[in-house]
Amino acid sequence: MSDSCIPRATLGRLPMYLTYLQGLKVSDHTTISAAAIARGLNLGEVMVRKDLAAVSGSGRPKVGYVACELICDLQACLEQRSDTKAVLIGAGKLGRALLEFSGFEEYGIQIVAAFDCNDQVLRYSRTSKEILPMREFAKYCLEQQIRIGIITVGAGSAQQVADMMVDAGIRAIWNFAPFDLHLPSDVVLKQENLALSLAHLCNQLK
Repeated sequence: MSDSCIPRATLGRLPMYLTYLQGLKVSDHTTISAAAIARGLNLGEVMVRKDLAAVSGSGRPKVGYVACELICDLQACLEQRSDTKAVLIGAGKLGRALLEFSGFEEYGIQIVAAFDCNDQVLRYSRTSKEILPMREFAKYCLEQQIRIGIITVGAGSAQQVADMMVDAGIRAIWNFAPFDLHLPSDVVLKQENLALSLAHLCNQLK
């Protein structure tokens, strides 16, 4: 199964499996079953079997998985062997929160820098990541081979920012601006609607 076909819920559990297996300090020939992993993490066995099958096949009958091979498959799926670099434009409160959040690294992604047109915010974040002027954006993306961009500006600037990202070679955009972007067909877009997410949460209370 390709990474793009892995269910979102499964993807969210993969770092947990990887951390658990790495904590066992297994040898090259150690085997482990989905049932054993399920017990160790207090999860449902059927769910664990389906999750692992999505990234590493069904294992060997009555044997399970060679643990070191399963670790490699999980790492490959999460791209932890070669971190994917991302940048964001818009170093306001939301942008800074994303820039300083370390949880992306569990999935092999690093937000390495932010860019902003306001000279008053051009400095380092609390995690020592750079906040750079927009005039350096295109050059930085080219030199660092950036392929993922995050938009955390207002709706009025979102399309202009997206166009700059596309021109700089970015081919995947995570957009937090409440604006419907127009992008080339080869650019992947994930639109984040914060209002809709909160409305859905409120609806669950009813």
